[in-house]
Amino acid sequence: MISMNADQRRDKIKELLASSPTPLSGSRLAKLLDVSRQIIVTDIAILRAAGEEIESTSQGYRLAGERMCERVFKVHHTPDQSDMELCLFVDCGATVKDVFVSHRAYGTLRADLNIRSRMDVAAFSESIRSGKSSLLSNVTDGYHYHTVLAPSEEILDIIEDKLWESGFLAKPLEYEPEEFRDNLKKRSGNEEA
Repeated sequence: MISMNADQRRDKIKELLASSPTPLSGSRLAKLLDVSRQIIVTDIAILRAAGEEIESTSQGYRLAGERMCERVFKVHHTPDQSDMELCLFVDCGATVKDVFVSHRAYGTLRADLNIRSRMDVAAFSESIRSGKSSLLSNVTDGYHYHTVLAPSEEILDIIEDKLWESGFLAKPLEYEPEEFRDNLKKRSGNEEA
């Protein structure tokens, strides 16, 4: 590889990410550019600070796509239903951006997911099954939130309907944001909810 300065290397990172149909890991980028993975991590941080929209996924880095609509859903299910829940989102054409829990003692605990397909769901599930980790929602007895991105509000409405029909949409509590309480009123038709 021809030696390049930091600016040239960052331009090359953008070029590689733009031309790759799949995410590129930091290790792969480091090998392609003949630098350490830590240099890639630093370059990605600098590119993001300069306004480049680069997403981190469990498979690596990728450029962010088109502008999407965003909604947070509060859900509840057993660990065995995790794949079904995640597939519900991606089958509607959405991306599950993250998962977070609101714990009374620890506060908000959040993890990036960036799950876009059934293949991503399978990879995520395998990483949970094959490791010593467990789902973040286990900390709150299955209650958790997902930030979900979709091309339109209509798709987010469809997802909300499917979550409701599946029994995954959770009842908001008094101390939670008003948008969750209003959502429950709309769904149940009960203004006292």
